[in-house]
Amino acid sequence: MNNLDLLRELSVPAETKILLIVLDGLGGLPMEPNGPTELEAARTPNLDALAAGSICGMSTPVAPGISPGSGPGHLALFGYDPLQYEIGRGVLEALGIGFDLQPNDIAARGNFCTIDPETGVITDRRAGRIPTEVGARLCEKLRTIQLPGVETFVEPVKEYRFVLVLRGEGLEDGLTETDPQRTGVPPLPVEPLRPEAAPTADLLNRWLAHARRLLADEYPANGCNLRGIAKDPGLPKMPEIYKLRCGAIATYPMYRGVAKLAGMEVLPTGETIEDEVETLKAHWADYDFFFFHVKKTDSAGEDGDFERKVEVIEHFDRVLPQILALQPDVVIVTGDHSTPAKWKAHSWHELPVLLWSRYVRPDGVKTFGERACMQGGLGHIRHVDLMPLALAHARRLTKFGA
Repeated sequence: MNNLDLLRELSVPAETKILLIVLDGLGGLPMEPNGPTELEAARTPNLDALAAGSICGMSTPVAPGISPGSGPGHLALFGYDPLQYEIGRGVLEALGIGFDLQPNDIAARGNFCTIDPETGVITDRRAGRIPTEVGARLCEKLRTIQLPGVETFVEPVKEYRFVLVLRGEGLEDGLTETDPQRTGVPPLPVEPLRPEAAPTADLLNRWLAHARRLLADEYPANGCNLRGIAKDPGLPKMPEIYKLRCGAIATYPMYRGVAKLAGMEVLPTGETIEDEVETLKAHWADYDFFFFHVKKTDSAGEDGDFERKVEVIEHFDRVLPQILALQPDVVIVTGDHSTPAKWKAHSWHELPVLLWSRYVRPDGVKTFGERACMQGGLGHIRHVDLMPLALAHARRLTKFGA
């Protein structure tokens, strides 16, 4: 019996509400020896007050030393062991924009990028974060590409991101990505990880070659890469496992996609944290569990912008009292993964986490930051431990055994 089987057996309905707040890429590092992390540098009186009444700790998204993608980080927070349930990012992006993904479709997350025409190496993996309207225009170009025996769909997502979907007979997943995850090197080819995936890899490489010819004059988006090439794995759904009505509030399609894949209802919202708070208020009576996502902590970390990441954390702290005024029964605040500005990428570092309910044993932690949370009563746990703890503190788990 895996943990989801156990939780399905023990979960019971109750008149309580759980709020999972995910500050994307929250974990950080000091820019200088003995300096503060982004979270420690931020002025967060409201998070600090919440931490003072909570039990705190540090949480590992996947396993020690493993730097997770956003998909595994979020799935773990929702209670799915990411080592058991592996989800391609293309599926998440496709579902996040409402694409009607079929069971045998192959979906890939596309990134427009900048390629040096003289050397063929990538100089910017995100094409300068081109505006969404530019990405949409480029997708129109890419829709002209045809492949033998399959339908192709190219849909804009946001800024430099798009979705590519192949639909046809005999398509197989088990394919590598083309993004080398660093600049100064050329894009990689799609490689099959299983012999039966070789024809699908060939189709994708043919599509990429044509796409790059079409984009050659579109500086700074004169190239593209494919990531997370996969099929929909068909996850067990959170409402069935946990006996919860689940709502998701997120501004970026990928996070809406992972929520939808887990069985949540995705709630339309605006672009700002304030818009998300208003969405939460408007739907507070309709759901038992809310996933509330803040994206721009991660974007700032990836850009190496320490101060901007601090500002996003402080921005969230200012709106936190409006959220707490709704009187949730359980509140968890953490991140899906660490994105230190010093590292400019996702990293393997643990995440600070706080858990508040009227049934916690407060542990004496007075501020919400990495070093403070290392001393907390939760100790060092994994993301998959948080849903069982949330359910227990919401009085939604019955006794195990006689």
